[in-house]
Amino acid sequence: MGQIVFQATLGGQTALVGQNTSSSFSLNLPLANDTLVGKTTVDTLTNKTLTSPTLTTPVLGTPASGTLTNCTGYTTANLSGTISNAQLTTIANTPQVTVYTSGSGTYTVPTNARYLIVEIVGGGGGGSGGGGAGWGVGGAGGNSTFGSGITVTGGGGGAAPFGAGGSAGSVTISSGTSIVSIAGGVGMSGDFNGAGTSASPATGGMGGGTTLAQGGSGGAYVQAGVNGVAGSGGGGGAGGTAVGYIYGGNGGGGAGYAKVLITSPSATYSYAVGAAGSAGTAGSTTNCAGGGAGGPGLISVTAYF
Repeated sequence: MGQIVFQATLGGQTALVGQNTSSSFSLNLPLANDTLVGKTTVDTLTNKTLTSPTLTTPVLGTPASGTLTNCTGYTTANLSGTISNAQLTTIANTPQVTVYTSGSGTYTVPTNARYLIVEIVGGGGGGSGGGGAGWGVGGAGGNSTFGSGITVTGGGGGAAPFGAGGSAGSVTISSGTSIVSIAGGVGMSGDFNGAGTSASPATGGMGGGTTLAQGGSGGAYVQAGVNGVAGSGGGGGAGGTAVGYIYGGNGGGGAGYAKVLITSPSATYSYAVGAAGSAGTAGSTTNCAGGGAGGPGLISVTAYF
């Protein structure tokens, strides 16, 4: 092991010590007036590039600008300044909306989705036909489901004249957090008129409404009931009549509606959209009209990242 000793004028010494080894090494000094950096000294570095360094609990200070990627544990409370729309897209992706208006299948949760908001309504019941005999009753609306924990029932079909309007749909939530849960409206009963004319017809009952829309209107003088609004789950209106001693039909019931929050979502969910209840046919007596079909259901899923 060799060394070079520098004698200071104040009496101290600085030794440049080479390690004891059988190999040969070179230590190249920079071509500049400069100071060497020590392992334990406090130094300020200028014009240096660090390639894949490992920094342990660094104090980075406040950068004037730059791009921050793959940084965990850094809360938004530590951010300041102006963020452009493009930068906001990087921080939080735009919510992804998926809408189903019919049928059934499987919803696949988008990658990195943190929670879901599900809006769901069943199918509306159909209105019955009007008449003195031989009328057709309205069909019940189908249930809408999302996964195994959210079921919204469809509205009931309008019963035969001088019976009742369709029953209201309901909501059952066994998983997820209910934000809004509202039963549908009951269908209205039709009129009876012993001397029906265009001035005073036996009007059909109005369909029951939902949170999304009112039900279809009942038919007036020999007019068919109005269908429920598509995607609303509203009940269909009932048929009206003209001649005496016969009845207007009864409106279909409105479906239930729910808005549900799902945190920590699963990878997939089965779904089914409630179909519209069928319209009742007109009675067999003269000058009668059929009911309106219910409005089909709807499922809207919004994924947030």
